[in-house]
Amino acid sequence: MFQNSEIRNTATPTETLLLPAKPPLPVNFIAQLLRRWYRTVPQDENGKLLWGKYFRRLFVKLALWFFGITIGMTLLYSFLPVPLTPLMLQRCWQQSWDSQRDVRLRHDWVSLKEISPHLQLAVVCAEDQDFLEHEGFDFEAIEKAYEHNKTHKRKRGASTISQQTAKNVFLWPSRSWLRKGLEVYFTFITEMVWSKKRIMAIYLNSIEFGDGIYGAEAAARHFFGKSAAQLNRQESALLASVLPNPLVRKVEKPSGEVRERQQWVLSQMRMWGGKIDYENPNTPKKSGR
Repeated sequence: MFQNSEIRNTATPTETLLLPAKPPLPVNFIAQLLRRWYRTVPQDENGKLLWGKYFRRLFVKLALWFFGITIGMTLLYSFLPVPLTPLMLQRCWQQSWDSQRDVRLRHDWVSLKEISPHLQLAVVCAEDQDFLEHEGFDFEAIEKAYEHNKTHKRKRGASTISQQTAKNVFLWPSRSWLRKGLEVYFTFITEMVWSKKRIMAIYLNSIEFGDGIYGAEAAARHFFGKSAAQLNRQESALLASVLPNPLVRKVEKPSGEVRERQQWVLSQMRMWGGKIDYENPNTPKKSGR
């Protein structure tokens, strides 16, 4: 007979060591960045962090970067075309979320010589008749707009072509004191760096003439089937009449108000002698506004 024998397991059970898990790579990376940033904060001899000194240094660095980038871009755009503007990108975003609108961005850069002199004069007559005379700001127009806006619900603007160009090229479209302050800064440096011809060239190549239509060449092709150089007086006055709000005033379906404004622009163009002279400004003594 076999006797049941009790078999004992003499083997010692293995002990599991719980090692701390390694932090994920993003956490590791962020921790390293924070350590490096912390070392940049200045300290006194007792190891106390000098936050005031740190933020002063940071402000100076940011200011130098801001002035360097903005002045550098202004210098580049004094001879390079402006490929895109913040408004173009914003309009594309708005169009993509609106089922009633097509996503469209038509923008063809041409030189000022390839834009009709009629259109150059028309936008000056419609938007800024002291364009050749001022240095970026029309203080008389600003004062008149301020007095008008105090007593009228419908607000009147006083932005010059120089201001509109600075806003279109460098800034986002909105109404805020920050944006207005930056507009003043960019207007100042563009007037310092760019000639009046260059400002006009950039303005007429970046201004919005319709939903997704930017610049004189794209507008002339889209609305009239011709190049910007071939625009006549009536077509130029019509394009200028929808500014600065071509989504309300439409070139393709001009309202009675737009037609009336078109005739007014044509009359102003006659007062200018039908031409604009950048070298010897021919601004009429009395604009007739």
